[in-house]
Amino acid sequence: MKKILVLCSGNSCRSQMAAAYLKFFTEGKAEVYSAGLHPTEVKPDTMAAMLDDNIDISHATAKGIEYFSGLSFDYLVTVCEEARLFKPADIHADEHFHFDIPSPYALLAEFNGSAALAFIKTRENIKREMLRFIGRTQAFLVPA
Repeated sequence: MKKILVLCSGNSCRSQMAAAYLKFFTEGKAEVYSAGLHPTEVKPDTMAAMLDDNIDISHATAKGIEYFSGLSFDYLVTVCEEARLFKPADIHADEHFHFDIPSPYALLAEFNGSAALAFIKTRENIKREMLRFIGRTQAFLVPA
């Protein structure tokens, strides 16, 4: 079974959404983890946006990258520019995929300050990119 680590700055939104979609789309055929460079807490708007798409992440907790220090993964997926630039050297991955997905907070002006709509837009961007990732790496769906 392939192992995937999704990394973002805070592990409060984008990496949580990406990990949830990867778990959902791979139907348990991959071990999927998420972490943040500077973890905060999973945002209620993150949970609400995912629940709106029938994925419950109410149990999710933010984890720091140090939790995975020294571990190896088949894939490292970064979903923000900070994670791409500052990914720790002691996290080993056979392949690295980067998707520069804007923070929902960067989208607030586009949606006249509506956090709910900004988080939904972020969710849809992440869903599309995780499907693209799965399409590029179909091998991880096949048992080793």
